[in-house]
Amino acid sequence: MTSLEQQIQRAADLVRQATHVVALSGAGISTPSGIPDFRSPDSGLWDNADPMVVASLPAFVRDPQPFYTWFRPLLSTLLAAAPNPAHQALADLEAAGKLKAIVTQNIDDLHRRAGSNTVYELHGHVREVACMQCQQIEPAPLVIDQFLQDGRIPYHHCGGVLKPNVIFFGEMLPRGEYAASVLALQQADLVLVVGSSLEVAPASELPAVALDRGAKLVLINFDPTYLDAKADVVLHADAAEVLPRLVELATA
Repeated sequence: MTSLEQQIQRAADLVRQATHVVALSGAGISTPSGIPDFRSPDSGLWDNADPMVVASLPAFVRDPQPFYTWFRPLLSTLLAAAPNPAHQALADLEAAGKLKAIVTQNIDDLHRRAGSNTVYELHGHVREVACMQCQQIEPAPLVIDQFLQDGRIPYHHCGGVLKPNVIFFGEMLPRGEYAASVLALQQADLVLVVGSSLEVAPASELPAVALDRGAKLVLINFDPTYLDAKADVVLHADAAEVLPRLVELATA
């Protein structure tokens, strides 16, 4: 048995022993689906764009055009992407009664499309748009279709600019989603961190909520994180390859 296989087995044992597993997922769980992450050299979303220009709330309020120019190809990628085996593995773990919630930093909707039910989307999603003038929330599909066709900034019928219901830099996280995430982690006896660099607060601080209460921690991420030294198992590997194997062993 290889060292990696031994680590996967150890992680599976921890999942099997746990009664309340919570997963925290980041961009790395969706890169196998073709969605770029934010910080990888040469391919990350911030490699050729300044996030304070294209994805901050003050910049969007001043001029939404840079955001929409940057977002249009990404939106096409998000809509074309399909859940990968890592998303499916978490849905299977929930169906087995082990996984109680997924807290995600992703806006791609792939957890729900894979069949997961309890998903807290800390950074929002693209299923809706919000009017910057009257604050009304509208379903996104028709707006998205039109925008992908003509590339024009979408406006609400009141005249306000429409913004995807995602969290920009300088914007507060959705209170309900964040409160539910904290509660889930307070109840967790095992946390699975999947594909997150744990660099963006406050999501990066959430595993500590569970660790402070004695929970175990399994980390699956290509690059090291600040919590590697505190984790019970660290797998620097592709989540789409190791997570299905882990779940298979844990639920056999």
